Amino acid sequence: MKEQVAVPKAEFRSYYGRPVLKPPVWEWKIPAYLFTGGLSAGSALLGAGADLTDRPVLRRAGRLGALGALAASMYLLVADLGRPERFLHMLRVAKPSSPMSMGTWILVAYGPGAGVAAVAELVPAKLAKTWPGRLLRWAARPAGLSAAAIAPAVASYTSVLLSQTAVPGWHAAYRQLPFVFTGSAAASGAGLGLVCAPVAEAGPARRLAVVGAAAEVVASKLVDQRLGLISQAYTTGRAHRLRRWAEYLTVGGAVGALAGRRSRAVSVVSGLALLAGSALQRFGVFEAGVESTKDPKYVVVPQRERLSRARGR
Repeated sequence: MKEQVAVPKAEFRSYYGRPVLKPPVWEWKIPAYLFTGGLSAGSALLGAGADLTDRPVLRRAGRLGALGALAASMYLLVADLGRPERFLHMLRVAKPSSPMSMGTWILVAYGPGAGVAAVAELVPAKLAKTWPGRLLRWAARPAGLSAAAIAPAVASYTSVLLSQTAVPGWHAAYRQLPFVFTGSAAASGAGLGLVCAPVAEAGPARRLAVVGAAAEVVASKLVDQRLGLISQAYTTGRAHRLRRWAEYLTVGGAVGALAGRRSRAVSVVSGLALLAGSALQRFGVFEAGVESTKDPKYVVVPQRERLSRARGR
């Protein structure tokens, strides 16, 4: 019998099969916060475009949607933090190396513009003739444009926040998640515009829906294909089901947006599909990250692969 001269290759395992990392303690409020923040950013961008192209109903929907979604996003964030003063404490410093700190200041820069633009839409006709009303109406366009300029950062900073954690499913997708979140934000903002605006004014929303849906779906497919073993966290289980339905709804909503140029009913249904698809995408990404912390292979195997490549070099 030939003597074995090498130790058999070890398989990955953890201490008594227990998870290497603790799963995130975040609840549903965080993926909901991710969705509403993206919706606010997409709506602000659409509202600014509608303002520049003289589409008053679409402009009103975009501006009010941006402020309403931002308020919901801030409520969800503060509710998850547990105590409102924790958010205020983050304003004491600005730390460029901290995505949470930078995200806080991005929201601080974005909020006033979105707020002024939205409040201007609510000025009654009588008040609009007074000097405060005229001043507010005059400030609405620059405020809306400033919010639109910061909107891409609002849409994408949460992806940086997730990818800078130790969660394997989020950290490994740091290249793709900003495009997934930004595309999803654009699609959701377009969806709100399709729901609220008449067909005659919904042209920018239809175009934004197609661009946002394409960016979201392509980036999401890259997540499935380029993360190696960690892609399994996205392509199996509940995360896969959520993301699959997100893709169906997003693609269907974009196709419906193009097909519904003359149909108000089709535009509304398409807008609702885009909103639902965007929400499911955020919940799917969140679920994939949580699941990637529960199985030790998502931590151990990539670490060993990185060590092997380092030894090879």
